[in-house]
Amino acid sequence: MAEDFLQRARLKPKGRLYEDFEAGEVKVHHWGRTIALSDTLLFTTLTLSFNPLYSNVEYARALGHQDIVVNPLLVFNTVLGLSVEDNSEIGGPFVGVGQLTHHRLVYPGDTLSARSTTRARRLSASNPANGIVTWWTEGFNQQGELVIDFERSNLVRLRNPPPREARA
Repeated sequence: MAEDFLQRARLKPKGRLYEDFEAGEVKVHHWGRTIALSDTLLFTTLTLSFNPLYSNVEYARALGHQDIVVNPLLVFNTVLGLSVEDNSEIGGPFVGVGQLTHHRLVYPGDTLSARSTTRARRLSASNPANGIVTWWTEGFNQQGELVIDFERSNLVRLRNPPPREARA
């Protein structure tokens, strides 16, 4: 039975290659993610972030917040993660992030969603089997309010890279 299953199984390719991106294209990313209290407490503890605003509800309330504030690095990582399936799932080195802005606070129970706009793509001068794609990613809360935005770039494989001997 298992052998028959393996013979029938087909590998389904995931991700997008360099040629699949066009400047100006907008992708609304899947489902979203609700940030639980346990998510932010665990993340804050594991990253040794000792700011009590992220772990002490009484401290946060004394500063006028409704609850502890979700660690901003968790907000960034969550929104970036929501964009991976549509943008960089196929792999390739992460080039960097720029122009990151947190626009509003996130609290436990908030649900984040994301969308990305392809800003640019260019062939890599140092690695001709790849291109560099840049996206502008925005994260929103459940009310549709902008929470975070940033630019990021990744190396993305070409569909038909030049042969190795032609790359020198």
